[in-house]
Amino acid sequence: MRSRAVLVVNLMVVAMLSACGKGDSAGDVVKIGHVAPLTGSISHIGRDNENGARLAIEDANAKGVLIDGKKVTFELVTEDDKADPDTAKTIAQKMVDGKVAGVVGHLTSATSIAAAKIYADAGIPQISGSATNPQYTAQGLKTSFRVIPNDTQQGSLMGNFIVYALQARRIAVIDDGTSYGQGLADEVQKAVQGTGAVIVARERTLSDKATDFTTVLTKIKAASPDVVFHGGQETTGAPLVKQMRELGIKSQFATGDAGCTPEFIKVAGKAADDVICSQPALPVDEMPGAHVNNFTERFEKKFGTKIQLYAPYTYDATSVLIAAMQKANSTDPAKYLPALRSINHAGITGKIEFDPKGDIKTGFVTLYKMQCGKLDVLFVQKATDLMQSLQAWRENIPMVAPCGR
Repeated sequence: MRSRAVLVVNLMVVAMLSACGKGDSAGDVVKIGHVAPLTGSISHIGRDNENGARLAIEDANAKGVLIDGKKVTFELVTEDDKADPDTAKTIAQKMVDGKVAGVVGHLTSATSIAAAKIYADAGIPQISGSATNPQYTAQGLKTSFRVIPNDTQQGSLMGNFIVYALQARRIAVIDDGTSYGQGLADEVQKAVQGTGAVIVARERTLSDKATDFTTVLTKIKAASPDVVFHGGQETTGAPLVKQMRELGIKSQFATGDAGCTPEFIKVAGKAADDVICSQPALPVDEMPGAHVNNFTERFEKKFGTKIQLYAPYTYDATSVLIAAMQKANSTDPAKYLPALRSINHAGITGKIEFDPKGDIKTGFVTLYKMQCGKLDVLFVQKATDLMQSLQAWRENIPMVAPCGR
């Protein structure tokens, strides 16, 4: 009996030591939040963002990150803000209460702007890989960052392209009423007017969930524009261009990054042919770090889907948070925030450095033409060099023949 009791005690001690060993090897768990719409009409873009962040977490954990002499395991805490600003505020407070060390997101400009002050009040860094409205980083908050160019840069390029490349003189501008759609449309309008061309109509759809555009398009048709620019999501842009063609409006159609997607082409069908669109990003195969670690191949293999839009940027947003923690040798936001502001990180998408507002210092804008069911690159422009190189750019604009020619 006594021998058996001693054996049981010994086995319990071994089990306890083994459990302790496993805990030690796992190290400290550091939570990084990710927020995007994971349900609703743009949930496929939200999942794309989430997948980019998730891959970055897994890559960091595979490397075995040491911070303050301890092995750290990163955990992605992901939430659905439904692309709704009020929901975004609730989720932001949930992230704060959950003591995340940093947040990647939100996806849309409206939700990023709405949540920003909550993170700032808690001192938690927030990095968006997709919010482009200038207001997001113009609020004077020290915790707001983005790894993608803003709408001032994207809108300026698109506005100048419309006038000088498409040789348009009469332009109509439509937005979907969101912070993103209205902000980008405003920048395009400003750029167009700066060239001396005329805005013949400025319209807004009832919401970003509208499906019937008859009233707006009747006004557009009466204005006879050379080009119609739409600021908004693919969910309104694709049906809008279809209804344009059904009403016999032959104007060139152009849109921004939220419409510059394979899903737009899928929904718009034949009406997508020759649509011009912009992305505040490099084409994936031209991203400096994409080939180094076979990003596209690994992404597609792991998630069973192609990159939709912003996944490389949410990968970099996540990675740069971790890089700042390593630089500061701390996962405490108060300690690693200064390191984040001065970071110089080689990411998938390029070099990541932030200006005093939290905007990325160097970025690119790419213009595409939708042709025969796919996106063809027209050209790539360094965002910060647009105005300096504008004259040379006007004189040598590569164009692509219409679909099927």
